[in-house]
Parts: sequence; structure tokens; C-alpha cells
Amino acid sequence: MHAASLAVFAWSLHVRIGKHDTSVAVLKAQITSDKTAHAREVKDVKEALRSIASKMDSIELVLREK
Repeated sequence: MHAASLAVFAWSLHVRIGKHDTSVAVLKAQITSDKTAHAREVKDVKEALRSIASKMDSIELVLREK
């Protein structure tokens, strides 16, 4: 019986480790996806700020001409 209980323990440990490995892989994929989305959002914000700055510069030029 001792060998059987050891085998059951080893099998259950193997199953748990497999689940943890899967969970870690899913979390890593989610982190990568989140980083990519964040980088894209930061890029969009930077582009919007450049556009705003450009529009403000052109408004300033028009006001100075008057």
C-alpha cells in the first residue's frame, strides 16, 4: 500500500504542477498582451499631443499676425 499511496501523491503533484505551469503561461501571455496594448495607447496619446501642439502653434501664429 505504501508504494500505491506514493504513486497517487506523485501523480497528484504532477497534475498540480501541470496546472500551475498552464496558469503561469496564461499569465505571461496576458502580460505580453497588456504591455502591447499599453504601448499602443501611449503611442496614440503621444500622437494626439503632437497634433494638439501643432494646432496650438498655428493658432499662435495667426494671433501674432493680427
